[in-house]
Amino acid sequence: MMEGMTTKARLKKILKYTLWTLLGVVIAFSVFLCVVNANFLQFTITGLSVGMVYALIALGFVLVWKASSVANLALGQIVLISSWFSYTMLAQAGLPAYIGLPIVVLFALFLGWVIERFALRPLIAQPILSLIAVTLGIGYFLEGLITFIWPLSTAALPELFPKEVIHIGSAVISQEYIWVIGICLLVFVALTVFFRYHRMGIAMRATADDQTAVQACGIPVTRVFSTSWMFACVVAAIGGVLISSIGGITHGLVETGLKAFSVVILGGLDSFIGAIVAGPIIGLAETYGGGYLTTYLWAGVRDIIPFVIIIIVMVIKPFGLFGEERIERI
Repeated sequence: MMEGMTTKARLKKILKYTLWTLLGVVIAFSVFLCVVNANFLQFTITGLSVGMVYALIALGFVLVWKASSVANLALGQIVLISSWFSYTMLAQAGLPAYIGLPIVVLFALFLGWVIERFALRPLIAQPILSLIAVTLGIGYFLEGLITFIWPLSTAALPELFPKEVIHIGSAVISQEYIWVIGICLLVFVALTVFFRYHRMGIAMRATADDQTAVQACGIPVTRVFSTSWMFACVVAAIGGVLISSIGGITHGLVETGLKAFSVVILGGLDSFIGAIVAGPIIGLAETYGGGYLTTYLWAGVRDIIPFVIIIIVMVIKPFGLFGEERIERI
């Protein structure tokens, strides 16, 4: 029996090293193609920017999951309503970005607090399936609210970034993609610093590890839950504004939440670093597929690539690249 377990562990180790080796080869080959092929460089920059936004939104899912083990199925609708609210502040109200965007963040904080306080807190100690079903209901409620307040089918945000293009060799890169990547990296760094050094960040990490021990130490777990939802809505709002600045505001932003869920599956449900790494992978796979496979297959092939990746990962590595493997005895 021990020999069988050792063999299984060796096979897992070999599979892990094989996957990382393949990933390294793919990255090296991609860098080479970026140097010699202008189209590939453009696809790479686009995929990285979109993937960074996916990672940002996925962090909202991971925050809630780690703190309360609740799967936030309303993530796409939160992205959409935040984007429409930013449209109201920046386009309809005509506020400058340095005033309108902070108001959007305050709106996201308020939305997260309301969701946790009035929809989820009354269900504490209820079956986890009930909590997940409530988040699904919240998503449908937000979707109906959006249709009622903003009956427009599409809209565009005012220009947030410079429109001058950047020439890298023969490639032409729009500045908005570079700005999106930079802003996402800054948010990642800010969140990392918060969780490592701030008291609430440390409390949220501790709650993710052991809620009972945190309660025994006198830390209010309900406050941690509320903060996690508020942070999740803020990163979803930032992601919504960034993705809307590139492609406009459409109902398709709800699908962005589903694609962010594929990032969570690939990186691991409980891993922050997993979300940050998996986001660009999904974004690049989607962009390369749309750029090179559309001609040979069909126009919407890029939209199914994240979900194909979900299926493959669930078969090969169910806990994701960085997820914690948990074995429960029943």
